[in-house]
Amino acid sequence: MADLDRRDLLIGLSGLAAAASAGACRAAEPPARKIGYAIVGLGYYATRIIMPQFANCRFSRLAALVSGDPAKARTLAAQYDVPERSLYSYQTFDRIRDNPDVDVVYVILPNSMHAEYTIRAAQAGKHVVTEKPMSVSVAEAEAMIAACSKAGKKLAVGYRSHFQPHNLHAIRLVRDGAIGRPRYLLAEHGFVQGDPTKWRLKKALAGGGSLMDMGVYSVQAARYLTGEEPVAVTARSTTDRKDPRFAEVEDLSAWTLEFPSGAINHGMSSYSSNHNFVRLTGDKGRIELEPATPYEGQTLSLTRDGRKEQLTPPPGPAVNQFVGQLDHMAECILNDRQPLISGEMGLQDMRIVDAIYRSAAGGGTIRL
Repeated sequence: MADLDRRDLLIGLSGLAAAASAGACRAAEPPARKIGYAIVGLGYYATRIIMPQFANCRFSRLAALVSGDPAKARTLAAQYDVPERSLYSYQTFDRIRDNPDVDVVYVILPNSMHAEYTIRAAQAGKHVVTEKPMSVSVAEAEAMIAACSKAGKKLAVGYRSHFQPHNLHAIRLVRDGAIGRPRYLLAEHGFVQGDPTKWRLKKALAGGGSLMDMGVYSVQAARYLTGEEPVAVTARSTTDRKDPRFAEVEDLSAWTLEFPSGAINHGMSSYSSNHNFVRLTGDKGRIELEPATPYEGQTLSLTRDGRKEQLTPPPGPAVNQFVGQLDHMAECILNDRQPLISGEMGLQDMRIVDAIYRSAAGGGTIRL
C-alpha cells in the first residue's frame, strides 16, 4: 500500500474538533431505521461500557451479538432485545452477511484478532469499527484497509477521545491560538496491571505490552493536539523480566517524537505505574488535561500570563464520548462519508508504534 499522504492526514486532524463537534456526518433527522451494530466479543468493555450506550444513541442500535459463550450471548440478547437469529459464534460469524439488520460490525476482541474479524466483516459486506490498537502490525493494518476498500465498506477505529468534550475543547483552544505556537507536549498513560494471567500480558493476543494498550492514547494525543505528524522517533523501554507479569511483553516505554514545526513530544506508557496526563505548552501558555482520557472525569485547564483557569467545555450535543463515536459511524454510513477516526488514522498510529519498538530495541532515531 502506498504511503499515506501527509497533507490529507494533517487536514483530517486539524479539522477534527470542528467536524466532530458539529457532526460532520450528521443526518438532518433521525433515520426511519437506525444503523444496526453487531458486537463481536462480549468482554467488560463491550458489555459494561459500549452496549448500555445504545439506549442514548440517535442513529445507532444494537442488532447482533457474536460470542464464544452461547449462554452469555442469550442472556445479553434477552436484556437488549436481540433476536435469537442474530446471535453468532466465532465459527458461524460469516453468516452475518445474510442478516440485513446488521450494517456495521464492532470488533471488541484481543488485539491480535482485530485484523481477522475486520477482514471477515468486510468480506461479509459490513462496515467495520475496530477497537484500538487497530492491529498488531503495520502489515495487518494495511490489509484491513485494503479489505474494506475492496468491499466498498467504511472502516473506523475506536478512538473515543475524539468525541470527548474536554479533548475537543483542548483541540479548539490550540487551533484558535490560545497557547500560541505549540512547542512541547507531554503525554503519559499507564496503570498497574496486576494479574499475570490477563490476555493483555500475552504477546500472542496483545501484540505487545503497555505501548500497544496505553501508549496509543499518548501517541494519539500528540497527533490531535499538535495537528502535526511526527517525522522522527527516539525511544527506550525498561522491563523487569523477573516480574511474572512481564515474561512476554514490555512494561514501561518512553519516547520522543519530533514534529515538522520543531515541536517535541515526550510520551510514555506503563503497566507498573498510574498515569493519565497530557500537557501542551506553547509560547504563550499551556493546556493540561488530567485525567485526560478515562471513561469519565476529565478536567481541562488553561494557563496564560501566570494565571491558571479551570475550563468547562462549551455546551454541545447531549452525548458522551461513546455515544458520539457510535453515532458518528452511523451518520457517516447514512450520508456516505468517510469516518474522521479512519483506518488510515489507525495505520499511522501503527507506523509510529512500530518505530517506537524498533528504536527502543537499539535502532536509534527512526525517521518517519
